[in-house]
Amino acid sequence: MRPMRSFGGRGGGGWGLPGLESMSSKLAVGLVAGSVLYLLLRYQGSTQGVLLLLSPNTVFGNLFLWQPLTYGFIESEPISILFGALLLWSIGGSLESSWGSKRLLMVAVGCTALAGYVLGVVGLFMPLPMGYQGGWVMGTVLWVAYGLSMGRGQTNFWGIPLSGNAFAGIGAGFVVLRILTAGLASQLPHVIAMVLVFAYVRGASPKRFMLHFQHWRLQRQLRGRSKHLNVVPKDKDRPDRDQFLN
Repeated sequence: MRPMRSFGGRGGGGWGLPGLESMSSKLAVGLVAGSVLYLLLRYQGSTQGVLLLLSPNTVFGNLFLWQPLTYGFIESEPISILFGALLLWSIGGSLESSWGSKRLLMVAVGCTALAGYVLGVVGLFMPLPMGYQGGWVMGTVLWVAYGLSMGRGQTNFWGIPLSGNAFAGIGAGFVVLRILTAGLASQLPHVIAMVLVFAYVRGASPKRFMLHFQHWRLQRQLRGRSKHLNVVPKDKDRPDRDQFLN
């Protein structure tokens, strides 16, 4: 990755990393806090921790509507928690420096949660695996978003120079490898989230969708009104110059 720009004034971290008051750092802290909470509940034998994970068949079936929002801040393996938080902090910080905090939050949490709700709709019609953890789903969203936003621009991966599109491809490649090792069902949130972030970076957004919808509705209304209009025939007994007079 390219060096991350430090921002946030005196709170900026060293090595060009964003400060702890940035949105990217808050996402990282949220992942650590959510994961620790889940692990504590599991350690105590409580079943409430499972309710924080994504079980698509229960999202709308049992009205567990919070799960697509909470699962994105949970991982259960120490390595996944550590590197997931670092990914959100570093790549998220770079995106935040160019996008701003609100847009970063919308993309990171929005794509992750929307993937969960999409699976919740699918879960109404077919059985799906239970207990998805989504910390790396959010990390994958930011990884792919960063690469696609760079496009053909130069970045690097562990010191290897490559284009932003190639960097995004590496992030997608990790998901493909997990599909080959664990099956597609285990990676459904990752796949859907990647499709969503790809569409967003390439220009799709709720605002643009609403503009297209309003344009289509206006065109339809105009076509409907035009059907009631009739051409006024030319009156032979009146001069041409009078045919447009009221």
